Amino acid sequence: MRLLLMGPPGSGKGTQATRIAAGLGIPAISTGDIFRANVADATPLGRVAREYMDAGEYVPDQVTNAMVRDRLAHPDCEPGFLLDGYPRTLQQVHELDSFLDEGTNRLDAVVELVVDRDVLVDRLLLRARSEGRADDTLDVIRRRQEVYAEQTAPLTAEYAARGLLHAVDGDGQVELVSERITGLLAGLGATSTR
Repeated sequence: MRLLLMGPPGSGKGTQATRIAAGLGIPAISTGDIFRANVADATPLGRVAREYMDAGEYVPDQVTNAMVRDRLAHPDCEPGFLLDGYPRTLQQVHELDSFLDEGTNRLDAVVELVVDRDVLVDRLLLRARSEGRADDTLDVIRRRQEVYAEQTAPLTAEYAARGLLHAVDGDGQVELVSERITGLLAGLGATSTR
């Protein structure tokens, strides 16, 4: 399966991405991991990305798009993949469409983890305290939730219009949420490798 997993900060998206990808035997691909790998390997794209990152700037879409395109061309992505953190803009959605079309692939599903905003805020405050993140204040956490909602609304609308968007309740224990996602994906034809 070719999947995109979306969810606001605190939804458990990273944890679920790893679990679901392992269960399906496909790579979980996050833009953060792609950036780190390219920078560590000093690839041409990694050197460009590092310049922006060292300056505290966002890495431009064209660099991000090129890194994702390159990663999806690796042989381990042939049976499928799970994208985490990309696309983040409508422009990136269309760019993803263009390079998936080159390989006659399309996304099979977009899974959005839905969690009540107050639950998310509580989770992130607890994590901030346990990890000593003094800069993760209530106001900062609430603002991140607002920014996520504003930025992803066009993406969820686009994928809903295509019939690809599937909302999954992301509240509850990790295993329970994993079971919900696995059940959804099984209904869409995914088979577990476990």
